[in-house]
Formats: sequence, structure tokens, C-alpha cells
Amino acid sequence: MFRFFENLLNPYQDYCAEDRPPRTLRPFLWLYLRPFRYLFIFAACTSVIVAAMEVALIWYLGRVVTLMTESSPSAFLGDHGVELALVTVAVLIVRPLLQGLDVLLMNQSMMPNVGTLVRYRAHRHVLGQSVGWFENDFAGRIANRIMQTPPAMGEVVFQVFDAIAFSTAYFIGALVMLYGVDARLSIPLLIWIALFAALVVWTVKRIGPAAKAASDARSQVTARVVDSYTNIHSVKMFDHHEAELDYAVDAIEYARSTFQRENRLFTLMDFGLVTLNGVLVVALVGVSLAMWINGTAELGVLAAAAALALRINGMSGWIMWATTSFFRELGIVSEGMETIASPIDVVDRADAKPMNLKQASIEIQDVHHHYGQEKGGLNGVSLSIQPGEKVGLVGRSGAGKSTLIKLILRFYDAEQGRILIDGQDVQSVTQKSLRAHIGVVQQENALLHRTVRENVLFGKPDATEEEFAAAIKGAVADGFVTDLVDQDGNQGLEAKVGERGVKLSGGQRQRISLARVLLKNAPILILDEATAALDSEVEAQIQDALFAYMEDKTVIAIAHRLSTIVQMDRIVVLDKGQIVEVGTHDDLVAAGGLYADLWSRQSGGFLGQEEE
Repeated sequence: MFRFFENLLNPYQDYCAEDRPPRTLRPFLWLYLRPFRYLFIFAACTSVIVAAMEVALIWYLGRVVTLMTESSPSAFLGDHGVELALVTVAVLIVRPLLQGLDVLLMNQSMMPNVGTLVRYRAHRHVLGQSVGWFENDFAGRIANRIMQTPPAMGEVVFQVFDAIAFSTAYFIGALVMLYGVDARLSIPLLIWIALFAALVVWTVKRIGPAAKAASDARSQVTARVVDSYTNIHSVKMFDHHEAELDYAVDAIEYARSTFQRENRLFTLMDFGLVTLNGVLVVALVGVSLAMWINGTAELGVLAAAAALALRINGMSGWIMWATTSFFRELGIVSEGMETIASPIDVVDRADAKPMNLKQASIEIQDVHHHYGQEKGGLNGVSLSIQPGEKVGLVGRSGAGKSTLIKLILRFYDAEQGRILIDGQDVQSVTQKSLRAHIGVVQQENALLHRTVRENVLFGKPDATEEEFAAAIKGAVADGFVTDLVDQDGNQGLEAKVGERGVKLSGGQRQRISLARVLLKNAPILILDEATAALDSEVEAQIQDALFAYMEDKTVIAIAHRLSTIVQMDRIVVLDKGQIVEVGTHDDLVAAGGLYADLWSRQSGGFLGQEEE
């Protein structure tokens, strides 16, 4: 039975992903909750029926009291036994079945699947964001919003059907019951409902913004804490323990103050609700008592009115809390939307096709890119790289080398100009197919907190064991991998490397990253100081492996250590976002230009970083 209700909806079902989700709350909620629309209709019906039965029980209590006054004890069961038996069956069998159906829909069909669907789709959307988008935010804040928004949306759904739909049906049923007995009895309840609604409106207007502020403050705490943990080596190395603690305390204290302001609203709400409930009990019981004294109402009416007043008195706190919780969770969703509903700027065109790569030529045509600013980046770069050509890329820090690589990989879209690979504009092909043809080794390679095997197989998940072993050996990683042991006792290739590969040395991380790229075996290879973290002996071994690997590939190699690129077919020198020199190592040294100056300024084989 449980499995049937749990499988009524598949949270991982296919859907049409939107690169630009709605930025306003109602359309955003509908976008994510639309798959549940039929379940919502069914759940609303069961909530209304359950509420109607609750009111009917109170009405029948009054009827029983009236019947008791009209019959003698000895004749009571004889006169009304069949009716009481039918009501007993309804209370003991029908009511639990309906209540159980309502709970099954809520707890098994909707609650687990709403959060799962939202988290799955939100994570998928965020993974589709560009590198630049991630560079402009805290990873901790992004993760916190991904984690707290789904349960908030689940809570919104829960309160709609468990409290709001139920209470609305309950109040309408109570009004109908009281009006049917005597119209005068409905007046105190109508006045109470109006005052209760006014209190809800007053609270809701304030609780939504307060909840959003509190949620944002909690995300900021998470962001700062995760930032410190992620960079714990730097914190320890520079002995910034107290400074990082103070940095977190500022956010923690702000979160505390926002939470205090939010809770002040709940305190005021609670005080107002207790007062309103007292008024309802006195008014409803008082009016029915007066009617009974005057002989215009039966004793059962007084009993039903008193029971209803006490029931609403006990239920109203829950309804008010549920309603404010509903809007508080909406505030959390609104805060999460700042991440989850962010438009994806770098997207595949509607007519994008997979890249058809045959020769791996690269053509850069008058490319400008300044990251939306007036300076920095690239300024009119044009360069042709022939199939199989090996090109070194040199320049001072900030010259535009990394920007050019990011544009080739389409981590950003060039603001002006085009980049063609085999005559195909990188913006006209799918990003997946583009990057499938490019292997990249960076100076700083952060590994996933997974096993060595899983990290290497990132390059080619379906690789054979022979291909895998060859990649490990080619990266000269076979020597140290066998000695690895993680905290769970896993050894060798099955040992986990720690977050960002922190359990490995820089050279070991670099060799695992090299193995990953060797396994990928892409026709275009980009090296960004690929051997800078290695010692001389290992570097010499890997350089030999890389040169053999590069033989039939188009290669772009960024280097600060110029000795690593002297054998390149051409060296391109960038300065202030422009190409200023192109030629072989010998030609550029002989020309006496910027490259010759950089070569002469090297210390230990590294490029000088100073600006002119």
C-alpha cells in the first residue's frame, strides 16, 4: 500500500527544462509543482471531506444531547439504536479510512516527492550555470539554498492541504451548521473569522519579508563557514583562526537579530490570538446560553455551540501557526529563488548541433571580451591554429591567456568576434559536444571527494581496464597510488582523495588530473602550467609522456615556465589583451621584444609577474 502511494508520481520524470525560470513567486511555484496538480485536486477533496466530517461530529453531539432530553433512558436505545449504530460505523470505519487516505496522499505521495523533485530540478538548473556565475557567488550559499528551498516548498504544500484547505472547509461548515440551527448563532463566528483574518493579514504582511531576511542571513552564515572550511589550509597557515571566527560571528549575529525580529511577530500574533479566542468562546457560548434560557433553543444547541467554540479555540492556534509557517516558508522559497531562478546565460542555441570534428583546427576572429567592464580581458585577438599544431601561450598575469581559454571552452560567450573549431562556431554547437573534444589540464586541479578510480574515470566513464591502467601509468601515478589509504580503510585506486583532493600532495593531484585527461584522449589539448606542481624528475617523465600524447593533437599550452614550451611550433605572446608577438622560441628571442625580455627575467625557469 505504501509503495503504491509513494510511486504515484516519479520526481525524476522527463520535463522541458527552462533556462530562464520565472523570477516571481507564483509562476515559479507553479513551474515546479505542476506535476502534482492532479494529486493536489484529490488531496484538496479529501481535506474538505475530513473537515466536513469533523463539523458533522460536533453537530451530531448536539443532536444526541437533544435526543436525550426528548427520550427516557429506557426508551433511548430502542428509539435511536439503529441511528447510533450507523454513526458508530461511520466514526470507527469510514472516518479512519478517509483520514487515512488523506494522510497517505500527504505523507507518501506528496511530501517526499515534492522535495525530491524540487531538489533534483534545482540542482540540474544550477549545474547548467556558466563558470562565471559560480565565480560570482559563495559555493556554500548556493548549496544552502539548494538544500533549504525544497523542504520549504514541501512545507508550503503541506500547510496548504493540512491546515489552510482543512480550516477553510471547517469554518465554512461551522457557519453552515450554526446558521442552519439559528442564524443568530453564526454572527459571533462571522465576527471572529473577520478579526482572525485581519490578524492573519497583519502577520503575513510582516512575516514574509522577515522570513526572507532570516533565510538570507542563514545562507550568509553557511557561506562564510563553508568558505573557511574549504580554505582551512590557508586559515591554519596564516594563523587566522580568530579572524575567521570573527568573520563568521558577524554573520551569526546578524542571523540572530533577524530571527529575533521574526519571532517578535509570532509573539504579538500569539497574544492577539489568545484574546480573539476568549472573545469567541464567551460570545458563542453566551449567545447560545441566552437562547436556551429564553426557550428559543434546545439544550443540544448549547452543547454543540460550546463544543464548537472550544474546538475552534484549540484549533485556531494551530491554524494561525500553520498559516504564518506557510508564508514564512514562502519567504525562504523567495530567497532560494535568487539562486534557483537565476537565468542561464551561456546556453545552447535552439538549432545547436553536435560538433563534427575531423581536423581540430582553431580559428579566433577579432575576439573581444572584458567581462562586462571597460578594461581587462581580450581586445581584438585573432589567431589561426592549424590541425595538429602546438602553440605556446605566454604573457604577464592579466594579459588575457586564461580568458582566451575560457572562451574556447565556452565558459563565457565572447562579447564580440567568433571562435571557430573546424569551421564551426563554438556558439552554434552543443556545449557537451564541444567540451567532449577538448582535454584540459590546469595548474590547480581540484579533485572530487571520491576514489582515485572515480576521479580518473571522469575523463572517460566507459573506459576499459587496459585504457585506465595506461592512463595511470602515462601520468606516472602508478607509483604512489598503490600506497594510498583513506580513513575507511580503502586502499589504492579505491581510496578517497578528500575534498578537492586535499589528502594528496600538489604533485599527486596533478598526476591524477593528467591521467584523467590522458584517458579522455581528446583531439584538442589545453595545458595550463600542466607540470608546474611536479618535481623535476617526475616532470621530465611526464613531459616525455605528454609529448608522445600530443603527437597527433592540436595543443595550446599556457606557460609561465618558458622552458616547458620552447619546443612548440609557435609561441604567441599576449600583452594587455592583445597579441604582440608570434614566432618560434629562437625567432622571438632573437627579435629582442617582450618575449625576449620575459625570457631574460626568468628566475628558476618561471615568468616574471611584474607589470610594466
